[in-house]
Amino acid sequence: MSFHYYKDTLPSGLRVVTLETPHLHSAMVTVYVRVGSRHETQASSGASHLLEHLFFRGSRAFPNSVRMNASVEAVGGNLNGVTTRDLSYYYTPVHPDGVPVALDVLGDMLSRPLLKDLALEKSIVLEEMLDEVDDRGEDVDVENLAKRLRFGDHPLGLKIAGTSESVKRLRLDQLKAHFARHYVTGNLVVAVAGPVKRAAVVARARRAFRFLPRGPPVSEELAPPPPKGPRLHFVEQDDPQTQFRLSFPSVPEPHPDFTPVSLLRRILDDGLSSRLPYNVVERRGLAYSVGATVEAFQDAGAFEIDGASAPHKVAQTVREVLRTLRSLRAGHIAKEELERARTRFRMSVESQQDSVADLTGWFAGDELFHPPVHFEERCRRVEAVTKADLVRLANTYLSDERLLAVAVGPRSSRAPLRKLLKRPGLSPR
Repeated sequence: MSFHYYKDTLPSGLRVVTLETPHLHSAMVTVYVRVGSRHETQASSGASHLLEHLFFRGSRAFPNSVRMNASVEAVGGNLNGVTTRDLSYYYTPVHPDGVPVALDVLGDMLSRPLLKDLALEKSIVLEEMLDEVDDRGEDVDVENLAKRLRFGDHPLGLKIAGTSESVKRLRLDQLKAHFARHYVTGNLVVAVAGPVKRAAVVARARRAFRFLPRGPPVSEELAPPPPKGPRLHFVEQDDPQTQFRLSFPSVPEPHPDFTPVSLLRRILDDGLSSRLPYNVVERRGLAYSVGATVEAFQDAGAFEIDGASAPHKVAQTVREVLRTLRSLRAGHIAKEELERARTRFRMSVESQQDSVADLTGWFAGDELFHPPVHFEERCRRVEAVTKADLVRLANTYLSDERLLAVAVGPRSSRAPLRKLLKRPGLSPR
């Protein structure tokens, strides 16, 4: 292993993860926070994302965005932030000599934000949200639609950015309360990866986050059981293509099935020679691209297949995707396919050791919810997966009863999809 992993918990309760990579020449400073749209209600929907925007407006020590960004950019950095459903993170790549400055800026920004220019930042967020809706204001984002179909009124079904109505209604006192509950020592993980020293990182993090209030980690309302499929939610939109997502509720990351499910995904989609791209794109020309992903929260997961095609081809495209899944359920997995998936997994693990961003995400992002699994253990788990495991999982999770589909496109593609998905026929024939 070409790096050294350390985790320290300060007396305040703040966790500091250091990944010493003496073989690299760049560093990454990231702060992970256990807060996202699943920690909101209908009334506070969009609060986490709006706070993320407001943090960049300035803090006590860096009172405006120019000074804040200029401080980081002077040491080779680029300050940024992301809000997801279950966490938020703030980061900057930086020259190794600039790690102290990056920690100081992120520490003050997340401990003592000014939370100013609320009206201006709301207008920016509302503009950003236009990408997700059509000219009628109806949501046409397949990610949002799929989560709503799966989770319903549960917070995981909320949009990350909120709705235009909820964002407009958010008040400063609501945002301050949301900030006070979630931006506390027990709910954050500070991570630094690069040619750095653990002792120096811990000492600087202690100083940079000295104003962060003490507090415990948050907990979440458990995800509900998935609805019974097959189901289709279709949104009509005048567009030259029909987008679709086939979502199969599966397992969260801590579950023993998560590793083999991830390997099953690689057999389906891990390069143009793998099952889905070859069958749908290369062999039949039904779509420009189609892909499979695995998403996992602490208590829920999903095996998802996304694609887009001409409206008159979309039913045929989905039918070919389902046929490909059916072949897995029937046990048509070659020994060479399994070994290729294992090999590419190992290669991916090795390459991540050369990425400071991947290292902080793997070890510190996981730390928010559970102890991270080290590279060697992940590889060991992959090597233990058998063909029988994959066939069992395909039959367990890729079934008609679990299929939740969403599609966005012209009306002409609606009826063929509905007819197809009434009887997807995922059982082996």
